[in-house]
Amino acid sequence: MSRRTRFSQAAVAVSVIALAAVGCGKSSTDSSGGGSDKSSSGYSGKGIGLAYDIGGKGDQSFNDAAFAGFQKAETEFKVGGRDIEPQDGESDADKVQRLEQLAKSGYNPIIGVGFVYAPAVKQVAAKYPKITFGIIDDDKVQAKNVADLVFHEEQSSYLAGVAAAKATKKNHIGFIGGVDIPLIHKFEAGFDQGAKSVNPSIKIESQYLTQTPQEGGFASPDKGKAAADGQIDAGADVLYHAAGLSGQGVIQSAAAHKVWAIGVDSDQYAQSSLAKYKDWILGSALKNVGGAVYDLTKSVVEGKPLSGDVRGDLKSGGVGFADSNPKYKAMPDVVAAVDKAKQDIIDGKVTVKTS
Repeated sequence: MSRRTRFSQAAVAVSVIALAAVGCGKSSTDSSGGGSDKSSSGYSGKGIGLAYDIGGKGDQSFNDAAFAGFQKAETEFKVGGRDIEPQDGESDADKVQRLEQLAKSGYNPIIGVGFVYAPAVKQVAAKYPKITFGIIDDDKVQAKNVADLVFHEEQSSYLAGVAAAKATKKNHIGFIGGVDIPLIHKFEAGFDQGAKSVNPSIKIESQYLTQTPQEGGFASPDKGKAAADGQIDAGADVLYHAAGLSGQGVIQSAAAHKVWAIGVDSDQYAQSSLAKYKDWILGSALKNVGGAVYDLTKSVVEGKPLSGDVRGDLKSGGVGFADSNPKYKAMPDVVAAVDKAKQDIIDGKVTVKTS
């Protein structure tokens, strides 16, 4: 039976490891599981199958968060795992083939990282009803053996907006979205609402890098840098990106101009590949993608697979705001405002818009 579930508070804490991207369309991990935990649980699958979104592993954001959960689940449950990179310019048919390859090999669960996998997950899940599938950032597949792993990104983005509005010295901030789609509109809506809760007259720059994912909006640091350069030239001194790998260019530009950047999905202050820029990463709007991967794997290994909508919000720890930067912690007014906003959302005093 389909169940509505929230991520557990104890879900994996996503501390992403900096990794170089591997060859496109190839498996970057193929480990063999085993051990007493696996056999005693009755789990008979080969391990976790993970198929990455655009940008692949090494984006220091969305995909790497999924990989962190993948690694933790592999280790903790003593199961195998295989994660596969996307190809440039691939079609839905390529995604179907990738998921079928994992299913035929006996992996369970199989998780598509990103809404672009929704059609492929729907098609392949119907052919393999005994395998549990997960789709991150899409809630429309709705099959008995599919967990729709979705998040209240607008809530963490609201906190990013509050932080930006409190930290700006010019009452002028910016938002850069990777692709002009409804999912990223949620990030912008929450950010705008949070910022205007602090200063209704604050000026907010807004730009989307591309109209479609295929144009590279989530995978082009050069596009992110150019957009950030333009917003900074226009006067913005705090920039929030929801642009995947492209966000690295936003952060690079912010550091070069000595203005604040706010990261997304993972704690980007903690990423080794961004270490030279980290002093200018104010914080990050977190999305516990790793926790979703971990929780779904746990449910399958324990013989009680999740299905239906599995939602992560501030109350459950599915989204949040990272405060790793000591410079952020040294701004008590910013910290207090973000903490209050978080509690107000959890208590239901504030409802964050999604568009």
